Amino acid sequence: MENSRRSGRPKENNEFIFGIRAVIEAVKAGKDIESIYIQRGLTGGIILELKALLKDVDAPVHNVPVEKLNRMTQKNHQGVIAVISAISFQKIEDIVPVIYEKGEVPLVLILDGITDVRNMGAIARTAACAGVHAIVVPTKNSAQINADAIKTSAGALFTIPVCRHPNLQKIALYLQDCGLQIVACTEKTTELIYVPDYTVPTAIVMGAEDEGISNEIMRMANHLAKIPMIGEINSLNVSVSAGVILYEAIRQRTL
Repeated sequence: MENSRRSGRPKENNEFIFGIRAVIEAVKAGKDIESIYIQRGLTGGIILELKALLKDVDAPVHNVPVEKLNRMTQKNHQGVIAVISAISFQKIEDIVPVIYEKGEVPLVLILDGITDVRNMGAIARTAACAGVHAIVVPTKNSAQINADAIKTSAGALFTIPVCRHPNLQKIALYLQDCGLQIVACTEKTTELIYVPDYTVPTAIVMGAEDEGISNEIMRMANHLAKIPMIGEINSLNVSVSAGVILYEAIRQRTL
């Protein structure tokens, strides 16, 4: 995964590009865009041109009041602001074949609805230490990869591939077609995290603390696995939970 990891090299911290034409040119140039904000009700041919381009961009588009844009910058934004990502997003479809070609057993982490940037950073740090090959996140409803996330990750977000896709269910199906089992870490089961065999190609799914993993992913998972709780407090922070299940996988793989 050496080449894939290099492509996540540091950029400047998240920067804004504002102005309709400037954002169009950024999209055409293939800039890695974290998110795009467009003023509600904005019309005109050039806006239609931008929206047509955005259909092929895996970045969330937010329709917001002009006051939101004015808070982001006092410059002449013309109703459009793009946030450039601090990392280069990758495609899991490009990464999995390389893992197999190198003779390694894939270990992928899917984050379903993790929106807190510090949790994102902490999970990425643990994943990098555990040798996870890639992290997959949804295009929408996911934490921004910003300065706080990068700092919390201790720079791990510059070393581990982060892949973004608008449909996690499709990615899970793709991974299953590639021979990976899907293990959903959830409290909605009686099976403990020690039951699945993580020595085979595996994708582990972690969900948001409030809503958990989506029903679509839960239904297609090969295993539902929970972390045992013994004390009076019966829940863990999602970044801690990710560490617990990842290191069960590493324990099995290093026996």
